[in-house]
Amino acid sequence: MSTIQLLPDLLINQIAAGEVIERPASALKELLENSLDAGATEIAVQLDGGGIKLLRVRDNGGGIASEQLSLALMRHATSKISSLEDLQRVSSMGFRGEALASMAAVAQVTLTSRHSEAPHAWKIEAVDGKQSDTSPAAHPFGTSIEMRELYFNTPARRKFLKSENTEFAYCEETFKRIALSRPDVAFSLEHRARTVWQLPVGNLAQRITAILGAEFGKHVVAVERQAADLHMYGIAALPAYSRSSRDEQYFFVNGRFVRDKVLMHAVRQAYQDILHHQRHPAFVLFLDMPPEQVDVNVHPAKSEVRFRESQGIHQFVFHTLQEALSSTIKTEISDSSFQRRPESNDFIHLDSGLRRNDNPFEPEQQRIPFSAAQQQPAYRLWDESIIAREQIPAATQQQEHPLGYALGQLSGIYILAQNQHGLIVVDMHAAHERIVYEKLKTALDEQKIPTQPLLIPVTFHADTLDVATVEEAQAALATLGFDLAPISPTTLAVRSMPAMLKQSKAEAAAREVLHELREFGASRALTERRNELLATLACYSAVRANQQLSIPEMNSILREMEQTERADQCNHGRPTWFQITVAELDAMFMRGK
Repeated sequence: MSTIQLLPDLLINQIAAGEVIERPASALKELLENSLDAGATEIAVQLDGGGIKLLRVRDNGGGIASEQLSLALMRHATSKISSLEDLQRVSSMGFRGEALASMAAVAQVTLTSRHSEAPHAWKIEAVDGKQSDTSPAAHPFGTSIEMRELYFNTPARRKFLKSENTEFAYCEETFKRIALSRPDVAFSLEHRARTVWQLPVGNLAQRITAILGAEFGKHVVAVERQAADLHMYGIAALPAYSRSSRDEQYFFVNGRFVRDKVLMHAVRQAYQDILHHQRHPAFVLFLDMPPEQVDVNVHPAKSEVRFRESQGIHQFVFHTLQEALSSTIKTEISDSSFQRRPESNDFIHLDSGLRRNDNPFEPEQQRIPFSAAQQQPAYRLWDESIIAREQIPAATQQQEHPLGYALGQLSGIYILAQNQHGLIVVDMHAAHERIVYEKLKTALDEQKIPTQPLLIPVTFHADTLDVATVEEAQAALATLGFDLAPISPTTLAVRSMPAMLKQSKAEAAAREVLHELREFGASRALTERRNELLATLACYSAVRANQQLSIPEMNSILREMEQTERADQCNHGRPTWFQITVAELDAMFMRGK
């Protein structure tokens, strides 16, 4: 019979480290938050080996008294809270008292600090959870915490860490989030003795521009609203600056970066009518509220929160953001809507349905484009056998093919075809999207996605986390038919891609794949997220509105629709075609009456 026993403190801390210190970026987040809680106005971060070999954070905060250094490395020791009432209204960034103890259990930690009233600094070290005695040290006012060789004593855990470049990319993203939240604090980041970021004190706009770039700052609208004890402010990008991934979405609650379903749903709703469903908004938003109205003690990482009045918060965020976006859009429309009253020799804007003629105010009906491209275009979407099939007698064709044969292309959007029952109208993009989607699913199931090498690789700018993802996920990328390679610390090249996709969409498709791998990991991206990813890739490959197709190309789409499962709807549930029978046409024209 097994017996119940108390676990030793070191093992308890090592277990806790698995939740609190998942990777170097987790440790960096905890240390940066401690520095901010200490009132620091300058924070310097030094990394080596992506933070695995060395992670050092130095600040000019209030410091720690020498007699409390040993307590700082003990589990559940904190200066942030002391009672249940404090826990229910946490206003500091840290409060659990687990981070430093967890680090000391799985790394070699040195804590050096000089209190604002101390004549000199003191130092304490911890290895395997065992602390040394405190000793005098040279250090300016403030605190330095140095963590070396993360998970050196738990090799099974260390195996789950990624490459140095990947871990650095996560550390850099954590650094950017913290730096965005506090523009009143100067930050710097070094990796391998090279300065990566140097951010002086400034205002919020300056800090956002410094981190997200000047281009982001040119396409934003200010957001601010105060209602009772809720205050929301920041900036949100206009729809024209939408992204293919969620890499520029930052939401802070009481200064803490969070990923919350309630908040993100409110943001998506605010952008719902003005943003394409496959694009993502970019924003840096802050929500300040009484600390007792939000629970930050949901998870040790403190990135999840729970609101006491989630419905009210949702509505506040939604209406605040919607109002800011709506006012900007109205301004743009009004600025372009006022036109000088035309004279008799002026061109009238086509939006008004007028064209220049002898009487400029006399309306002339515009033509609806109805055409087909040349029979032998430079690209081909159809099988060669389609051309031969067109020689089959019409009666046989109609029996074989329920969607009939193409007549032409209407307004660059619809394929009009005739079958034995009457007229077929096909949304060519929606139909082709379903075709490619089903082909990708089948090919991935059979692990035979055909790839096509690019004669000239497509290069594009990428952040460090994307570059690290490429290095880590080569097997997953190959499974999806992509060959991506870093050619510089901030540049990626697409060397081959699935043959079903368009080369012109190589960058967009590659970014979407990288986002899925980065956000959910290779395993989830290829299993539970597989269909969402393939649907997006199919959309990038499908023919677009105003893309002229030849008759054989239109017929190719019709034939593939007939052979594709679920071809009646696109990947988003919209219909792909309608039948208008001859009887229905006769009724419209009252024939036979």
